[in-house]
Amino acid sequence: MDGGEVIAKVLVKHGVKFLFTLSGGHIAPIFVAAKHAGIRIIDVRHEVNAVFAADALARISGVPGVAVVTAGPGLTNTITAVKNAQLAQSPIIVLGGATATVLKGRGALQDIDQMALMKPHVKWAASVKKLKDFVPLLEKAFTNCQEGVPGPVFLECPVDLLYPEHIVREWYLKDGKSPRNFQERILQWYLNRHLNKIFDEKFSISINQNQEKIFIPTHSESQLLETLNYLKKAKRPLFVIGSQAMSQPQEAKNIATAVNKLGVPVYLSGMARGLLGKDCILQMRHNRREALKEADLVLLAGVACDFRLDYGRHIRSNVVYISVNRSKKDLYLNKKPRLAVYAEAGNFLIALAKLLNEKQLDYSNWIKQLSEQDNKREQKIDEQALEELDAINPVALFRELDKQLIDESVLIADGGDFVATASYTLSPRTPLSWLDPGVFGTLGVGGGFALGAKLARPNSEVWIIWGDGSSAYSLAEYDTFVRHKIPIIGLIGNDACWSQIARDQITILKDDVAAMLAYSDYHVVAKGFGGEGVSINKVSELKSAILQAREVNVQGKPFLINAIIGKSDFRKGSISI
Repeated sequence: MDGGEVIAKVLVKHGVKFLFTLSGGHIAPIFVAAKHAGIRIIDVRHEVNAVFAADALARISGVPGVAVVTAGPGLTNTITAVKNAQLAQSPIIVLGGATATVLKGRGALQDIDQMALMKPHVKWAASVKKLKDFVPLLEKAFTNCQEGVPGPVFLECPVDLLYPEHIVREWYLKDGKSPRNFQERILQWYLNRHLNKIFDEKFSISINQNQEKIFIPTHSESQLLETLNYLKKAKRPLFVIGSQAMSQPQEAKNIATAVNKLGVPVYLSGMARGLLGKDCILQMRHNRREALKEADLVLLAGVACDFRLDYGRHIRSNVVYISVNRSKKDLYLNKKPRLAVYAEAGNFLIALAKLLNEKQLDYSNWIKQLSEQDNKREQKIDEQALEELDAINPVALFRELDKQLIDESVLIADGGDFVATASYTLSPRTPLSWLDPGVFGTLGVGGGFALGAKLARPNSEVWIIWGDGSSAYSLAEYDTFVRHKIPIIGLIGNDACWSQIARDQITILKDDVAAMLAYSDYHVVAKGFGGEGVSINKVSELKSAILQAREVNVQGKPFLINAIIGKSDFRKGSISI
């Protein structure tokens, strides 16, 4: 077997069904062998989107996502997505091509110090030196990306270890002629020696090596009992559940059952949005800051006290503060908990609910209070949706979209102001049905995330909620959607502006420089790539556009709705730093 075949067999062994890539000579044997092994190859238009797609697939399926990119600029193009996966704690594997082992550091095409580039952004990185090392290093890659705090890993794959040995020997010993002088004899001896070394023990390669046990931190029985005791004494407890609690997607339904049994009001963030469905009485959507200040017990499940919680300042010093996290650092970030549980948050919630007798806890008055506050905010949003603007009111647009969403919808959030408005007004229907970049706040995830999401959940209707600014990062992936028959629906909020930045920039600095865009015909771009799309100027046109999109999706084609929206003050003063 050559290196490409070895990699393909290991990927199949670990349940990898999709490989994201962009064409490159350094890596061609990997995706060719993977195709022959039954893995579906999805080639994108920018390497960053290969990694974004692998990230989304991993979040939804629980199987590590794999991206294969060529050497040099192919790898450097992935850095933003790799860093995003690191901060979002997504288990992905990046396989990077590299120059031939004998040419490293000699000025070969696209030869850079890739290990130095990648190490700060991944949990683990290694470079393959011999053909026989592929299997053990790949096994380590699968283990390391999933254990502890999940995250990206990188394996460098030199081109001469990927192609068949006889071809590589032809490359090294080009003409096969006898050496003409001592210098050529020395060079031929050196090259033969190097080839024998990198292909040493090739017949001993076994794909069926046992994977190391994946370490996942586990709570103790005493921590469960202590938490339950605190809950029994609490009058106003509050849970905040984040993306890390969903790191085992197969447990999503069990986590939802546990939360419902515990009966504690909850705020959901990141990948946890949609966990409890659309209308669960325990789920609160608004006024989180005020609720945290009023609570007498706060449990953060897979959430850190970072800028999203105002660095912990929303949690009073005398409150019973419990943190459950797979990251020791995030357990104590900015605020010391009374009880720090170094564990998988989803498993902790499930185990906690199992200890609870039915109707042992009753927070009905507290839930009623929070629900009333929530309803008041909803009424205010309804009033804001009625405001007439010079174009479509984005709040009204999302109110209408929420009515039209089917239960099997996955929402991809890629943008600033428009997407943040969506987060207040759209209700994810099911677990793992909302994908945003995470704590890094990365623009450009849309196209890649949609690829991964649709492949992970082919029967779901996948939406990209795009700001007009962020859409340009991955709009070219409509070409990928068309070529691979991946039907998604994109919705662009087009106000010809980087609104989240412009609102404060213009107010404070009195200048709109670098903040303005154009009312571009983004739907025409989608058509140019072979998709379909329309532009709408009224909320009343949305329903018809969605019906058209669904008809086009049935044909296996993507659709884009270019919504011309007006300037809204819905999120005035909400910029985060």
